[in-house]
Order: sequence, then C-alpha cells, then structure tokens
Amino acid sequence: MTQNIYDNQAFFDGYAQLPRSRFGLEGAPEWGAIREMLPDLAGRRVIDLGCGYGWFCRSAQEAGASEVTGIDVSEKMLARARQLTPNPGIAWQRADLSHLTLENERYDLAYSSLALHYLPDLQPLFSTVRGALKPGGWLVFSTEHPIFTCPAQQGWLMDDRGQRSWAVNNYQNEGQRSSNWLAEGVIKYHRTLGTLLNLLMAAGFTLREVREWGPTAQQIAEQPDLAEEAERPMLLIVSAQREARD
Repeated sequence: MTQNIYDNQAFFDGYAQLPRSRFGLEGAPEWGAIREMLPDLAGRRVIDLGCGYGWFCRSAQEAGASEVTGIDVSEKMLARARQLTPNPGIAWQRADLSHLTLENERYDLAYSSLALHYLPDLQPLFSTVRGALKPGGWLVFSTEHPIFTCPAQQGWLMDDRGQRSWAVNNYQNEGQRSSNWLAEGVIKYHRTLGTLLNLLMAAGFTLREVREWGPTAQQIAEQPDLAEEAERPMLLIVSAQREARD
C-alpha cells in the first residue's frame, strides 16, 4: 500500500499551513499553467486522483462538469474535502491509487495534482486510467520534477587549493527516496523523465504537452520566495490523451 502520510497528524497539520491548502487553486503557483492544459469541462465526467482538499473537484463542478469524483487514500483529506464542499454532487472515495479499479470508458478527464511521486509503480495506474477514459479522453497531471526528486549527495572535487565539497546529482539512480518534509520519513519515488513519459506512452497515451514548470517574473516579484523555483524545475505538468479510435 502507498504510504498514507497525509493521515500522519504532524504532516497533515503542516500541510494545512501551505498556501495551496489555505487559498486553494489560486494558492498554487502552477495552477495557471495547468488550467491552460485542461480540456473544456462543461458536461464532462471528471475524476481527481489524489484529490486532497477537493479544490479541483469543486472547480470542475463550477465549470459545468456533469459528474465529479474525488479519490484519496487519506481519511483526513477526504474529511476536509467534505467539510469545504457546500454543494452536493461530488462523490468522494477512499482508495489507494496503487491498487485502483475504475469502470471502463466512463470519464472524459482524469486529473492528478502532486500525487504520482508517492506511487512505487505508475504502470498499473496509467493502464487503469487509460481504460477508464472514453476514447479521446484526457489525462492531465502534475508531479514533482525528476530533477527535484533526485536528492543531491555529497562528493569530493580536487582543485588546486585542495579538496572541497560538491553536490553530486543522483539522477539516474531511480527508486525510493525518504525525506523529512513536514514530517519524518516521507516516502516518495524518483524516476527519470524518460521513464515517466515512456510509461505513459506504453500504457497507450499520446502526449499532447509537457511543461517543466517554473515561476514567471511577475510571480517572483509578487512572491520573492518563488525565486528558488526558477533555478531548476520543481514541477512537471503533462497532458496526454487516449486516442479517439484505438
């Protein structure tokens, strides 16, 4: 089972303080880029994989989606999503994305925000999602960029003044990573960009757009803390499509 870190009270409390938790989609600096990559949602069936507080689910409902389903492994996140949702009509389900089953050819859009890097194996999920999409349906997701998920290690470089410490990028070594972000022992999985995109295409998707997201100059001016994200891409945003005729 995927690590359910969001039901860890320390992690949940820390996550609640983030701008994207307090202000919703407008508190997520990458939202503008994601919004440009989404298909028209009016009259569509939408599923959010790793829905968290349900911000996207409510946005899809407001955009005219005919059916919205939010799935998350965390009871705490789902409870918060229900608490924040004033209108009925969104179906909330608890499920582990690593072992997900979905009805065939039901959805027009599968969406996921910052959830896939928690999964040890993406192939089963990509295959399940493709089968659950109608022909021509879309998968749009964000995940931590592989440059961000491969932590640097310390190495040594000799120069004319002697040894000095330097950072070694451990990019090619795929697999589990553990960090102490918001709580101790948060498990994520690093895979290269090539591995990620090839898994997606092997599942039967056609890539439509790939963005290695970074903040704009205006965003940095408004939020100087975002300057760090301009040094290397923190997020990867992908849109892909099941072909209209297989």
